Amino acid sequence: MKRNWLILLLLLICLAPLTMQAQNRFFRFAQITDIHFAPGNPNPTEDLLRTVAQINATDSIDFVLVTGDLTDNGDRLCMERVKSCLDLLKAPYHVVLGNHETKWSESGCTAFADIYGGERFKFMHKGFLFLGFNSGPLMRMAYGHVVPQDIRWMTDEMEKAGKDTPVILVTHYPMLEGDVDNWYDVTDAVRPYNVRLFIGGHYHRNRHLSYDGLPGILMRSNLRDADGKPGYGIYEVGPDSIRVFTQRIGEPKQQWAALSLTHSYYGHQGRAEKYPDYSVNQAYPQVKTAWTVQTGVGIYCSPATDGERMFVADDLGCLTAYSLKKGKRLWSFAAERRIVGTPAVAEGVVVFGSADKRVYGVSATDGKLLWTLEASAPVLGAAAIADGAAYIGASDHTFRAIDLKSGKLLWAYTDVQGYIETRPLLADGKVIFGAWDNTLYALDRQTGRECWKWTHGLSGMHYSPAAVWPVEADDKVFIADPKRALTAIDLRTGKTVWRTFQSQVRESIGLSEDGQRVYAKTMNDSIVCYAAQGGEARQLWATNAGFGYEHAPSMLPEKDGIVYTSTNDGLVCALDGKTGRIIWQHKVGNSLINTVVPLEGQRVLVSSTDGTVTLLQAKK
Repeated sequence: MKRNWLILLLLLICLAPLTMQAQNRFFRFAQITDIHFAPGNPNPTEDLLRTVAQINATDSIDFVLVTGDLTDNGDRLCMERVKSCLDLLKAPYHVVLGNHETKWSESGCTAFADIYGGERFKFMHKGFLFLGFNSGPLMRMAYGHVVPQDIRWMTDEMEKAGKDTPVILVTHYPMLEGDVDNWYDVTDAVRPYNVRLFIGGHYHRNRHLSYDGLPGILMRSNLRDADGKPGYGIYEVGPDSIRVFTQRIGEPKQQWAALSLTHSYYGHQGRAEKYPDYSVNQAYPQVKTAWTVQTGVGIYCSPATDGERMFVADDLGCLTAYSLKKGKRLWSFAAERRIVGTPAVAEGVVVFGSADKRVYGVSATDGKLLWTLEASAPVLGAAAIADGAAYIGASDHTFRAIDLKSGKLLWAYTDVQGYIETRPLLADGKVIFGAWDNTLYALDRQTGRECWKWTHGLSGMHYSPAAVWPVEADDKVFIADPKRALTAIDLRTGKTVWRTFQSQVRESIGLSEDGQRVYAKTMNDSIVCYAAQGGEARQLWATNAGFGYEHAPSMLPEKDGIVYTSTNDGLVCALDGKTGRIIWQHKVGNSLINTVVPLEGQRVLVSSTDGTVTLLQAKK
């Protein structure tokens, strides 16, 4: 008898740590997503405050995850107001960006990180590793995208934690085709580790999904539903499962999903269920890759070239020079924050702005710093150079002209109401640019004096001709705006000459070298061409290029009679400028391609958000 009691006692002693471990492993956390704070609309604020109050009144909420789209327009003031509400939480909270923080203002470049302490988070909680990261897109209308340096960061952190450590990944977008362009890069990269769950938002409704076998949960928006009830998510993590609940304000929580912590949902040695289709390249074998550089860092702007070198700026704030002939790295210059505006080069000087609130002039030969000019907000606009002066816009309501050699400020126009991302047009003694304030500006190049402003009676920033690079011909300025209108504006007066919705174009435009034709890209498959001459909109041709739904801005330059365009899923198209005939197409990846740079001899420089820079060569 004593022996039996002794055995039982030993068993209890042995099992006690396991029991305590199981008890300690239980925890509960909340998820708030898609808050969409908007000035002038009290409902999102009221909904968020009610959610915060109920979470505070709930026992044992260890922490809160906030998964993006905190605001509607992503501006700093709105994000600060959301933070003031979130700061009322008794439990700690962790935040990732949504697309409304990365596109609709410059906040994705600096403000979000300044306010919330960074664009990533990591922490351990009761044996679980939580990693939150940005899923883009940055400063572009495009699919979501996870930049290579963030993928590398995730795998490094999981490697350090150990491959058996359970991991929960937190983002805004679901890792699905049609949502994130490089979903397969993410799922393939994390597959070797013990990923138990992806948590996100974006869809505004509850969804239990599979990302190449990896479980995904999307939670309902915090905004009130059809019954007038705000809501959020509750997760209860036990020793063998994760239970997922919807919590409507003032009602009992309702479980709608559960995930095993012991079941294996995916093969650690497996691969994505689907990869992009590159068969289009077989149809046009005359296009070859002369060289490719994998920078390992996201790129959100086009290259610049002086004929011998190519200059590429990246998401970590580096401007790097490569030889144009072979793609060999020559030098690199580091700003303090990311660069998203396309650089310009002339007279041996490369000019670019940075989110670190500076404009830089560096030597094209060796990358040495020649000068800097301070702004009071991020400088995200693309640069233009002419006649010894550089022109660039910033987010401090200011557009500047700068002496190219000395960096001395020549003049500053300070009446811009929104932030600037476009490349300015230099024509007829004017500098012309759009901003995210619904306005196209024309200034005198010598003095900075305002010549005219154009709005066409529209209101709201989302109608702004801000992402398009304007072009000029026949004494007219041509733009395409987010309202999907191709528009001609009198260069001298700023009056609308014509405006057409015939082709539903969006933010992408180009001009033939002879100034006779204006090109634009529609949101569904087509490239269109209009006559630049005359006082009415007259379509010359339209070509179905078969690229599908397309909403990323990329301009359409022409070189040697060939017009080029690119898409948000890695396709470059070359068409005959006079007829619209497709000459060739080539897919370089599956991510957004910035405006391409055509060179002599049917060579094309291509940069994309996945950190790839490529020189394509087409044989005649």
